[in-house]
Amino acid sequence: MLFKIILIILLVLVVVLLARNLVIVRQSQAFVVENLGAFHAVWGVGIHVKIPFLQRVARKVSLKEQVADFPPQPVITKDNVTIQIDTVLFYQITDPKLYAYGVERPMVAIENLTATTLRNIIGELELDQSLTSRDIINAKMRSILDEATDPWGIKINRVELKNIMPPKEIQDAMERQMKAERERREAILQAEGQKQSKILVAQGEKESLVLRAEAAKEAKLLEAEAQAQAILKVQEAQAAGLRMLNEARPNDQVIKLKSLEAFQSAANGKATKIIIPSEIQGLAGLAASAKSLLSTEEPKEE
Repeated sequence: MLFKIILIILLVLVVVLLARNLVIVRQSQAFVVENLGAFHAVWGVGIHVKIPFLQRVARKVSLKEQVADFPPQPVITKDNVTIQIDTVLFYQITDPKLYAYGVERPMVAIENLTATTLRNIIGELELDQSLTSRDIINAKMRSILDEATDPWGIKINRVELKNIMPPKEIQDAMERQMKAERERREAILQAEGQKQSKILVAQGEKESLVLRAEAAKEAKLLEAEAQAQAILKVQEAQAAGLRMLNEARPNDQVIKLKSLEAFQSAANGKATKIIIPSEIQGLAGLAASAKSLLSTEEPKEE
């Protein structure tokens, strides 16, 4: 009975011991394992069994890309202007063994290395270049830091200058310059707008003059066309009258009477002298005598 109890206790101890030394490594992690204080292996994703009392997990390392946001650093430019720059670093651990044993407190080392590198690069640039050359500074810093951290098992993926803060008086001068530049652009835009407005007004007046000229031209054309139509109608009427007269075959007396009517119409005009052919003169006298005779023969009222 005692033997069974001891056996059960031993089995429980073995299960507990195995459970405590069963190691599960998750995705994007790596465990640095030591054997009696010396480096033994790097465990990747999966289940691992640690030897009790001999092995231990020295460091758990994340293989994800990480971000380090460093506080602003005072940096002096080539033209002796002190500016404050804060840097953002994107890095990734590529070798857990080197990261564990390469350098003590690797993030502190990276921060100091970043500040030193930034001072060296900015010290070769003037203030204007520092403000307008962020991409160049980022690329130089990434290259230098990546090379320096390679022995530590760290890869620098990207470096960004988050803020560049010049002294207060320089900021005020820059703001005044930006305001003046903005006002200048607004004045140019306003002048351009006025110019375009005048151009549009001139174009409108030109088009109005063209339209008025076209309208006057059309009116004259219509008036001339109407006059031509009237003349044509008169000529057609005269031609029709002559044609009808011709078809009636008038005698000499009718022709002479028609001639007399024509001369009567002419006499109603503004001519001061009218020459009447002799043939018509006799016919005119005959007509006057007939008119006088008819007047005297009218019956008198009783």
